[in-house]
Amino acid sequence: MQAPDVETRPWAEQAVLDDATFRAQIAYLFERSAFYRDKLRAAGFSDAAAVGGLADIANLPFTEKDELRATRDTAHPIGTHLAAPMEDIVRIYSTSGTTGTPSYIPLTADDLAGWVEISMRSYSASGIEAGERMVTTYNAGPFVAGVTLDAFAGLGVCHIPVGAGNTERLMAAVELLKPSVLGCTPSYALYLAEWAEARGIDTAASSVKRILVAGEPGGGEPALRARLEAAWGAKVTEAMGIGDISVSLWGECAHQTGMHFSGRGYVHAELIDPGTGAPLEMKDGAEGELVYTHLRHRAAPLLRFRSRDRVRISAGPCGCGRTAPRARCVGRTDDMLIVRGVNLHPTAVRQIVGEFAPHVSGVIALKPKTKGVKQAPPVPLVVELAEGAAPPDDLADQIAGRIRDKLIATTEVRLVSFGSLPRSDYKSKLVDWSDAS
Repeated sequence: MQAPDVETRPWAEQAVLDDATFRAQIAYLFERSAFYRDKLRAAGFSDAAAVGGLADIANLPFTEKDELRATRDTAHPIGTHLAAPMEDIVRIYSTSGTTGTPSYIPLTADDLAGWVEISMRSYSASGIEAGERMVTTYNAGPFVAGVTLDAFAGLGVCHIPVGAGNTERLMAAVELLKPSVLGCTPSYALYLAEWAEARGIDTAASSVKRILVAGEPGGGEPALRARLEAAWGAKVTEAMGIGDISVSLWGECAHQTGMHFSGRGYVHAELIDPGTGAPLEMKDGAEGELVYTHLRHRAAPLLRFRSRDRVRISAGPCGCGRTAPRARCVGRTDDMLIVRGVNLHPTAVRQIVGEFAPHVSGVIALKPKTKGVKQAPPVPLVVELAEGAAPPDDLADQIAGRIRDKLIATTEVRLVSFGSLPRSDYKSKLVDWSDAS
């Protein structure tokens, strides 16, 4: 365990400590962040004292990514939420910029150290130990995943960064350097297993004994996890973060009952109803969207930042001794479809389809007929069969029926042969809009 005194601290005690840190952070925002000074005053909070403590945080406005983008211009390339002088910034990461100009994420030396500490807690939860060799496909470069290099070095891991998009190089590293840990997205771990099987390579006989998946939901889906563990002969645990807040905020231990919150002392996490924004208690079985607030951040701190990650919480004791709540990501609120008033999450559909193994490969594609969130039933769903499968004649009807029973949504299932749907060496896309009018 990376920080046993912190990670085993009773959760109620953590809340008391975080309250004082939160109050100091709010004072810093009023002093240094033009964005939040204006935002909070517009919401009726004249100063830090008026904001109060963590018990009152639900009274504060949310922060949306588009709000931050809107404050960027040539004079403010990072945005008006920048709260530290540029001479104090030691690193600037960027997003991919798929929707336009990249967003920049600056860090002071203390911010960077905090990110590394949080990531070390997250990754060490999986059981990674000093001296182990770990091969990863995380694209560092300009992206926040670069912090993983610092975190793995801090843990004493022999890190073998290969990057995404080079399967032959990665599999050569597995064969020649014999790493015990593989780090990648769950989609890519599945693709690697299929790629190896097609070439007569037995991944279950490889040196890999642990797979750390991150970057997308899916690593916690029982069917997908079981398939990965069988294919690789390895235990699968997952991690989750968000670039605007910290690269890895949650990490799953060997008990595999969800990802422990690893940002305590640095980040405050809330659970809200994604539709109404109302706060939800982070109790066992609760489900909602995660919202984050920096507690001790200087460069560009964020307050009540909506993650759009929908999770299910486990809050009971864990055998590893960590006391933080655990989460399992069940999807993104921004890739959800609404079918006659019913929320349909693509990851939930994939999870149900996975229950029909060994007839199916686990790869799916929802193909909406019209642009937009709202869809008329039935929603077309393409399901790929497993290699060499001889499915029952009514398999498509069985899958559609199970989805209707569990998700209360009607789909039109079309079965396709193995290999018909695209694979990804990074994040899989479960919704294909190519047929939408």
